[in-house]
Amino acid sequence: MSGAENKFPIDLTQYKKLKLDPSKPQLTDEQRQTLKANIQLLRDTIVLFTSTGAARGVSGHTGGAYDTVPELAILLSLFEASDKFYPIVFDEAGHRVATQYLLSVLEGHLPAEHLLHYRAANSKLPGHPELGLTPGVKFSSGRLGHMWPMVNGVALANRDKTVFCLGSDGSQQEGNDAEAARLAVAQNLNVKLIIDDNNVTIAGHPSEYLKGYEVGKTLAGHGIEVFTVQGEDLDALWGAFAQAITHQGPAAIVSKRVMAPGVPDIEGSPHGHDVIPVKGALAYFKHRGYSKEAYAQIENILLNIKPTSVPYLYVGSTRENNANRVVFGEAVSDVLDGLSKEEAAKKVMVIDSDLEGSTGLKVIHQRHPEVFIPSGIMERGNFSAAAGFGFDPNKFGVFSTFSAFLEMVVSEVTMARLNNCNVLCHFSHSGVDEMADNTCHFGVNSFFADNGLEDVQTWLYFPADALQMKAIIKRVFFERGLRFVFSTRAKVPYLLKPNTDEKFFGDDYQFVPGKDEVILEGTAGYVVSYGDMLYRSYDAILRVRQEGLDVGLINKPTLNLVDEQVIRRIGTSPFVLVVESLSQKTGLGSKFGTWLLERQLTPKYGYMGTNKEGCGGLQEQIPHQGLDPQSIIVKIKTLSH
Repeated sequence: MSGAENKFPIDLTQYKKLKLDPSKPQLTDEQRQTLKANIQLLRDTIVLFTSTGAARGVSGHTGGAYDTVPELAILLSLFEASDKFYPIVFDEAGHRVATQYLLSVLEGHLPAEHLLHYRAANSKLPGHPELGLTPGVKFSSGRLGHMWPMVNGVALANRDKTVFCLGSDGSQQEGNDAEAARLAVAQNLNVKLIIDDNNVTIAGHPSEYLKGYEVGKTLAGHGIEVFTVQGEDLDALWGAFAQAITHQGPAAIVSKRVMAPGVPDIEGSPHGHDVIPVKGALAYFKHRGYSKEAYAQIENILLNIKPTSVPYLYVGSTRENNANRVVFGEAVSDVLDGLSKEEAAKKVMVIDSDLEGSTGLKVIHQRHPEVFIPSGIMERGNFSAAAGFGFDPNKFGVFSTFSAFLEMVVSEVTMARLNNCNVLCHFSHSGVDEMADNTCHFGVNSFFADNGLEDVQTWLYFPADALQMKAIIKRVFFERGLRFVFSTRAKVPYLLKPNTDEKFFGDDYQFVPGKDEVILEGTAGYVVSYGDMLYRSYDAILRVRQEGLDVGLINKPTLNLVDEQVIRRIGTSPFVLVVESLSQKTGLGSKFGTWLLERQLTPKYGYMGTNKEGCGGLQEQIPHQGLDPQSIIVKIKTLSH
């Protein structure tokens, strides 16, 4: 056997259960040696199975889970010793999900071999812990920095227990942790935070991009009792645990360490936040001194796991594709190229929330550093800062993060609208395509941004390809008010004009806000789509047209405005089908039927969108939601009868 079907090469039966008593703050030699052996065993395991995510091309996260193994080993020893401790290792950094999967194996809920399917589609091992999906997983982490407030509630419901929550210097940047701290102090909750303070997040080092921020001082300022230690010093770490536990009320252990200590390729680097490359994992195990036989087993596994794909040749679009989330930054930079550096700095401010490499802002940072402000994982505050910059009618703030996090800034969006602020917002990772992080990172509620009243216009744009992205940004960048632009994590191809190899949004294309675009005329009915679902809908339509079903296609790049001319044209056809990757509950499809009825237009109507929790993996997410071209064809044929 080879690859993920192999026997797990690390013997987890070597893990030794240990009992630790916080009334005894000094480790015995035997306890220390047992802890060290357990820590090394679990760290090796994490390096091995997370690196399978790199091998299969689904990414992942190694460093955070690797870092907190000493804390994890101590927690398990506390749980083993007494029922005074609430026996769940809550973690507000969901990307450290490897910890939870490792616990599932140690507790007998999963075989160790299953870890080799980390983040694979349908493996039930997605990129964040999801309660009810993975055997043995005891909570859903949600998004970064969202766990502590809930843990407060667990503590309120279990006042006779000590409740622990793992955190990080990244997750602690989120504003709701400040609220959680105040409640914990006010109610004297027996909550103990265990913070991995490694000075690394996705975009860099908090000590550099967020000067003045210090986890220990921040928590102490709220009234939390703080114990700061070197996290790799086991004796000091256990001493801090003993002090925190015996302290009556909320306390925090701040463990200082470099990211991924002892892993040469990623130690101390932002690369440690991500998954360790296969080459780095193999170097790690060679450095660890594994026997030739054991190393050969590990090598056999990692070198024989390959990326999977869902092969399909789309018609109506190019084989060439591009990442709209990156093109956003290129398009903004192109606009700024038309200004002097001084004028740009005075007129435009672009603020990052630790995701510049993921949302396209890195391009702006490199090409136009004069407008760029690096900031932390503080979406609410950063959005409002962009809005405040755009409070002046002649200034423009630019903000960007993942679409899933749009839900976090809805109140701030209202505030910006009430103050007539100018903000261009880019929400990448919209929909579900290639979202291995799975359900909690789905960006499917984009219409939440359009939460104003009828007398104020907010603009939601979802370009279909890179050329349309550039056209939209060029057209709307200096318009006033709130403008939201959406893109996907996955790359998208270029749409072609019917029966040609000419790109639809080429040099002769001009974007008009609010205008729906007729891609194909039809007599049998129309599909309305946009963004990443437009090329899939186009493929489905071209195939049914070959069968004699004359279906038309409408691109709706402005999501939330009715094009009266187009809606009347398609509303008098036999059917209208909306196809999107946003939520069926809150997306365009949930509104378009009402728009038709308000105009006394009564075609057969249907809509398709994201409707269930994810399956993990990458390309598998779209067919899992029933949004692949074959599913669209089935829906078209159903409506056409």
